[in-house]
Amino acid sequence: MPILPNSRSLTNIARHAVRGRNYKYPASKTASTSFRLNNFPNTISRSLACPASNMSLDPVYNLPNPGPLTEAQRGLIKATVPLLEQSGVDITRCFYKAMLGANPDLKNVFSHTKQVKGDQPEALARSVYAYAANIDDLTPVLPVVERLCHKHASLNILPQQYTIVGKHLLEAITEIVGKDVFKGDLYDAWFAAYWQLAHICINREAELYKAAAWVGWRDFVVRDKVHETDEITSFYLVPKDGGALPSYKPGQYISVQRFVDSLGFNQSRQYSLSDAPNADHIRISVRRENGGPNQEHPGCISNLLHDGLKQGDTVEVAFPFGDFFLDESTSPVVLISAGVGLTPLTSMLHSIIASPSPREVSWVQVVRSQDKHALNEEVRNLLKQHPTPVRKTIFYSEPGSALQGEHYDIEGRMDLSKVDDLTLRLGESAQYYVCGPEQFMADMGKALLAKGVEHSRIHAEVFGAADVPI
Repeated sequence: MPILPNSRSLTNIARHAVRGRNYKYPASKTASTSFRLNNFPNTISRSLACPASNMSLDPVYNLPNPGPLTEAQRGLIKATVPLLEQSGVDITRCFYKAMLGANPDLKNVFSHTKQVKGDQPEALARSVYAYAANIDDLTPVLPVVERLCHKHASLNILPQQYTIVGKHLLEAITEIVGKDVFKGDLYDAWFAAYWQLAHICINREAELYKAAAWVGWRDFVVRDKVHETDEITSFYLVPKDGGALPSYKPGQYISVQRFVDSLGFNQSRQYSLSDAPNADHIRISVRRENGGPNQEHPGCISNLLHDGLKQGDTVEVAFPFGDFFLDESTSPVVLISAGVGLTPLTSMLHSIIASPSPREVSWVQVVRSQDKHALNEEVRNLLKQHPTPVRKTIFYSEPGSALQGEHYDIEGRMDLSKVDDLTLRLGESAQYYVCGPEQFMADMGKALLAKGVEHSRIHAEVFGAADVPI
């Protein structure tokens, strides 16, 4: 499915990396609540970490800098693609087990629920495979890397932490493949390939940190808590320090961190901001999730927020990030969502309606039933405020007693073949923003492409670990 963020900056960084040029690191902003990059202990030892005796260390963070891959090294990386296809998940499971066992502090960073469910190892295996398969030209994987960098920035990932990841990833490959195979030139090629990607990420994340109003966690107070449905609750948050609210692009998300008593460490989750960027608060609308088996809080953070976070409580929040946001053109917009996927699109709709010259917009949504239809009245009122009639189509998969024509338009799962071309704005050079579960995204992407919509006009946000291994 097409995932098309704005990755021009990342493309420039990648070009520097593969050509062996020194990319200038932007300075990182810090705040009273931030982690300061220069306070993180230097965990790299040249003699232990660098397989090549003449390898230089990058001058900013003192990290390995093996330079661009040689043609021979790229050939070795490509030769391991079949192995990654066969044993990639075994490697990443071994990697996570060893890394989290040796570095328990990283349990505060990685999602415990996704570890239990196996989502993270599978996502990382797909990412490593895609990187190796495209080692000659990284263009196809840059959108995923861009998304990963935004996720890293939302979790305050530090450059030095890449040494920990690299060490355990290479050790995991060695353990699964065997020391008699993964050695010498092959090991050196993967070492160089890992650090090529690491520097691409580090440089991009430095740019994101530089643009942020703060780095790290900032305390926010729950000003209001509203139960939208029995599954979705909205939290209205304001800075505890009374300072300015963050500016963000409609469609972006924040990370929220809470200590989980049953686990004994912090956990963070990302939630799309669901209100207008210029409001006197920030709002997230959180669906209660089911997670790993036999967990006190199955969906961990979502359940803690629903059941434990009260009006007046404090929660730690990261600066907004995310590569899925409303573009600044004047072309028509079609917003397509399923379930809680409406949240970033609601923020986009707020922004469109608040514009002095609102863009033409269509709203296409599938919800299970009327009682599961979160933010329904808010969206309806927004659509009424547009100066021209907004084209909309609502699907209810289980309509029950809801009235067709009043509460919803079409019964069943979303099927774009049942949505008229006027609502889909075919032939109008519209931009399409789509958000929902992974299979929904795949179906909508295929349907839009089949209707002649170009890849470049389809923008997708997937909720879950579909392509971000953290």
